[in-house]
Amino acid sequence: MTLTIPDEVLQTSGLSERELLIEIACRLYDAEKLDKTPACRLCGLSRVEFEDELHKRKLPLYHLSVEDFEQDMKTVEAMRQSDKGRKAG
Repeated sequence: MTLTIPDEVLQTSGLSERELLIEIACRLYDAEKLDKTPACRLCGLSRVEFEDELHKRKLPLYHLSVEDFEQDMKTVEAMRQSDKGRKAG
């Protein structure tokens, strides 16, 4: 699919074509409409370059769900329990 953006819109934005693609990819990622890999593909950046663009815009590098957070908390608790067991022994 080809998306055409009128020249006057591009000029009004003050961005180059490349900059506009990066901006669109970052905003779609932030809105959780695209995962990181397709967003990188859209704007032609590596993962590290894309994360740098997100950072410049003060956008999150990762989107964690409640389930992700709960799993992380279980992992932290399991690590604490394991650490306690080693210290006691």
